Amino acid sequence: MAEPTRPQVYSIAAHRGFADALVAGLIPRYGEGELGLARLTLLLPSRRAERIVTEAFVRLSGGGMLLPRMAVVGGLGGHQPDAGLERFVGVPRMTAPARLLAEGLDLSLAATVCATSAAAVNLIDDRLQHTVAVVGIQPGVCRRDDSMCAVVFEDGQTVVVDDARADARFADNPFVTGPLGHVRFYASSPLITPDGVAIGTLCVFGDDVAELNATQAEGLELLARQAVDVLELRRHSHELVRSNDQLTQFAARISHDLRNPLTAIAGQIELAADALAADDTEGAIRSLSHAEAAAGRMDGMITSLLAFARRGGARPQRAAVRLSDIVADALDDLESAIEGTHAVVTVDAPSDGLVSGDPALLRVLVQNLVANAVKFTQAAGVSPVIDIAARPSGDAWTITIDDNGPGVAPELRERAFSLLDRGNAGDVPGLGLGLATSRLIVGAHDGRIVLDDSPLGGARVRVTLPSAPVLTP
Repeated sequence: MAEPTRPQVYSIAAHRGFADALVAGLIPRYGEGELGLARLTLLLPSRRAERIVTEAFVRLSGGGMLLPRMAVVGGLGGHQPDAGLERFVGVPRMTAPARLLAEGLDLSLAATVCATSAAAVNLIDDRLQHTVAVVGIQPGVCRRDDSMCAVVFEDGQTVVVDDARADARFADNPFVTGPLGHVRFYASSPLITPDGVAIGTLCVFGDDVAELNATQAEGLELLARQAVDVLELRRHSHELVRSNDQLTQFAARISHDLRNPLTAIAGQIELAADALAADDTEGAIRSLSHAEAAAGRMDGMITSLLAFARRGGARPQRAAVRLSDIVADALDDLESAIEGTHAVVTVDAPSDGLVSGDPALLRVLVQNLVANAVKFTQAAGVSPVIDIAARPSGDAWTITIDDNGPGVAPELRERAFSLLDRGNAGDVPGLGLGLATSRLIVGAHDGRIVLDDSPLGGARVRVTLPSAPVLTP
């Protein structure tokens, strides 16, 4: 019986990037022939890795080359998809999306109408051509500089070339001269979105010189319009799925962020009831006043969160907000949690500390960060000590929240901001929403949030927000 095959382990020199090393190994091993690399599928952990590997292929190709398909199998990532194509058609770049067009678009009809051996739908961005649907060839990705369609698609006109060797636009193209193909006949019709943006082509081509009559050209244009309709349908479907995901996440955030003021209201009402039972009318009035204030903050929070959600979390309302007031209100809502854990909270926030932002959302931010500090410190078996400070930093203010808890390991700090990612906090109650919501709010305010080591021995959360003009009496 043969011994099981052991995985091979390779080392990469410290001075060399992983992506460059990976690509440098793949090209000589699989790059033989026109479609060698195009037959590969690379599994990558994130969109960021996808982009880095793509750039490495473009850097090291040295000439015409079809790139492998790439599929992201990893986490939720802190990246943003490239705006180019996805903005118009909802097709993530470099994900081998041929299957996205499998329904509703039969490219064999284009090849049949035009009497060619191959047809393709190509989407083109600033660097690459993505073949998303094909017949007669393997789908793949190539550099924009190597693309035949990229030469003509932005003109918005149907192009027919009987012999590409005799056309100055294509005579030196690697799809014509051999590195990528031996195209002779080529015809394409641009893909124009309803907004009038050219995003690629529907093209037909073959290895023999040929012609296209007027009827065939008209048929190609009609099929190109149908391809755009399919792409638009996919875009709307993609947006619907994304909207549903956002709705689910928003519902979770609402329940999470309203818990603190609700707890404060319940606690104050309980105190009022106790005071009334003891004939302490003044104490009851004071507690009910605190409950009313908490209810008002909750109402403002709901209004701001709903408006924030309607705008897709893009831009909150802006006003000059006093940091000391925000911190005080947040601590009022957290009074029960602080008292229940015997936490010691100190605040050093000057009254002249003004930032530009939405007061309700910023209160949610501070609540989440302080509540996290108290919760994780207490869960580690330590009596929580929380220091909150605000300091000017150029045209911004930096708020730091320090604790004496277990801290966050450097390798987990970025991951801690991912939605619903509990990291190594499996024993601590919660949904993993606090830091994810905090980053969303800070980002919407054009700010920055990072995790670091605290001088108290635990974690430090550092938030930087743009300053606001000084308030006048």
